[in-house]
Amino acid sequence: MADELSHFDESGRPHMVDVSAKAETERCAVARGRVRTMRSTLDRALRGKGRKGDVARIAELAGLMAAKKVGDLIPLCHPLPLTSVVVAIVPDTELPGFAVTAEAKTVGRTGVEMEALTAVSIACLTLYDMLKSADRGMRIEGIELVEKKGGKSGHWRRDG
Repeated sequence: MADELSHFDESGRPHMVDVSAKAETERCAVARGRVRTMRSTLDRALRGKGRKGDVARIAELAGLMAAKKVGDLIPLCHPLPLTSVVVAIVPDTELPGFAVTAEAKTVGRTGVEMEALTAVSIACLTLYDMLKSADRGMRIEGIELVEKKGGKSGHWRRDG
């Protein structure tokens, strides 16, 4: 198992990967996801006049806060000194629903993929929480890493 998964030692015990020998580089990751809603739910959210206010802006803030907590939320993840986190939620009438993206940056010895993915996940969950009274059938979909830069593996970008 140790040959395949870096979070296990040779005896199969979990451990935090030792990154002390890695060079510090600028690292960036972008993730995305979607929340599908009924059109009436999207319209209600876009009016922003409900009891909960502008749900997209609140969900963006929740995603940003979540990125800062990844080391506490996911076992064996390194706590990172983030230099930037941007979460953007854009209404999409074609879904209908919301497109959610997050970009996380740091200068360090390990990547920020988990921070970007967590930011998107929590932003999507926050949208769901804030809109569930209007639409229990919402779906969170397509959470995925889009791009990562930095470190030994360099630049990777998802096709499509």
